[in-house]
Amino acid sequence: MTGPRLQHTSMLIPPGAQEAVRAFYGGIIGLAEKQPPQSLAHLNLVWFAAGEGEMELHFLPDPHPPDGTDQRHICLVVDDLEDYRRRLT
Repeated sequence: MTGPRLQHTSMLIPPGAQEAVRAFYGGIIGLAEKQPPQSLAHLNLVWFAAGEGEMELHFLPDPHPPDGTDQRHICLVVDDLEDYRRRLT
C-alpha cells in the first residue's frame, strides 16, 4: 500500500500580485499555469502544475500583510541548481 501523496499547496499573496506571481513562477521558474475551476474564478487565483502527476501550486490573494515572522515557503527540486541560480540573479 502506498501512503498519502501531496496534490497541491496554497500560498497567500498580496492582492494584485497575480502578474508578478505569473512572471516569477511561470516566466523564471518555468512552471505551466493551469486554469482554476470556473467556480473559483471570482477569487482571482493563480494555479501552476508542478512536477509529475497532479501536484499544483495555488496562489490566493490575501488582504492581510505578513507580520515578519511568517515562515511559509515551498521547496522545489530541480535537475540543475546552477541553472536556476543564474535565472534568479
